[in-house]
Amino acid sequence: MIGGTKLRKAGRIGLFSFWGLMLGLTGCQKETKKEAPPVPTVEVAPVKVRDVPIHTEWTTSLDGYVNATIRAQVQGYLIERNYKEGDFVKKGQNLFKIDPRTLQAALDQTRGQLAEQKARWENAKANLDRIKPLVEQKAVSQKDLDDANSLEKATQAAVIASQALVDKAKLDLGFTTIISPIDGIAGIARAQLGNLVGPGSIEELVTVSTVDPIKVYIPMSEQEYLSYLVNGRVRTQPIPLDLILADGKVHPHKGTFVFAGRSVDVRTGTISVAALFSNPGNILRPGQFARVRARTMIKKGALLVPQRAVSELQGSYQVAVVDKANKVAIRLVTVGERFENFWIIEKGLKPGEQVVAEGLQKVKPGMTVTSRPFQADGVPGKDGFPQKPSGNEPLPRTRPDSRETGGK
Repeated sequence: MIGGTKLRKAGRIGLFSFWGLMLGLTGCQKETKKEAPPVPTVEVAPVKVRDVPIHTEWTTSLDGYVNATIRAQVQGYLIERNYKEGDFVKKGQNLFKIDPRTLQAALDQTRGQLAEQKARWENAKANLDRIKPLVEQKAVSQKDLDDANSLEKATQAAVIASQALVDKAKLDLGFTTIISPIDGIAGIARAQLGNLVGPGSIEELVTVSTVDPIKVYIPMSEQEYLSYLVNGRVRTQPIPLDLILADGKVHPHKGTFVFAGRSVDVRTGTISVAALFSNPGNILRPGQFARVRARTMIKKGALLVPQRAVSELQGSYQVAVVDKANKVAIRLVTVGERFENFWIIEKGLKPGEQVVAEGLQKVKPGMTVTSRPFQADGVPGKDGFPQKPSGNEPLPRTRPDSRETGGK
């Protein structure tokens, strides 16, 4: 009986083991039937060779070609303002009027003093004319003649001094009418009607700026400045400059360098170089933010890849390269300047190699991909690569200057 029970237990254990083995085999078969992940599709662009213009860019602000700071030259109360703030004013236009009554009285006083001195001079001359024949007749002494000569000369000098006081009083009275010394844009008035103004005032009355042409001062490094010189002289063919405004728009008129500053700033290592831009309609105003861009050279045989093909990680740049077997390799590259929507690659790639320009986030090293040609802006057949520069190509986008971004 005991033996039969053991046999039944052994049979049940064997049956369970059999079904467990079968279930395990079934599971293995299901695992082997699991589908492999799909091969990702990416868009690739070839590394192309082009001659591209290299541009240098500086951040600066606009300034008036001439900035005339107007102050009161005589003291008095401001009684008129004869211009509209922010308007264009002409040279010689009346801007302000100072109460002239005090200075008119001073002018009248000096005129009276001048008339008095003239009368004394006339009397001294008449006295001298009477004494001269008397000396010849020995009727008066030589000393009397000398005294008459001295008095005539003294009164003449007094007349000259009085005339100078009259002229100064006329000038002072004229200074009560304050005019613009230049053509330009008149700013906001710093003094209000009724204010007592004069040479002792701290603030100016107004500033008038000539803004056509308008000036910019470019903080150019010593290396950039020296590269602009040929044999110690400024290039005979000026470099055309482009002005990019705060909204990203390009000013329609080209600019030119006009002069360099006297010295290099020892704190920044830069020299101020002035450039002028035509400004019809006075649209541009002093103080506006701007960037100045100049094409400094043509880089021959530059290697170009789309910007979106390059990724940055902790200060290093890398691209995903697809070989002929559609295998992906991640490669570190050295980038140069940016040109339009492309990076110039200095090291790490060869002409004709294919880089992933769309779908970069899908790939990993060693992965097999399905590739198709890159379509710039979603347009079939358009790779977006620039043609050879003609000199009229649109402005490129350059690599950010460390002076603007603070560096890495």
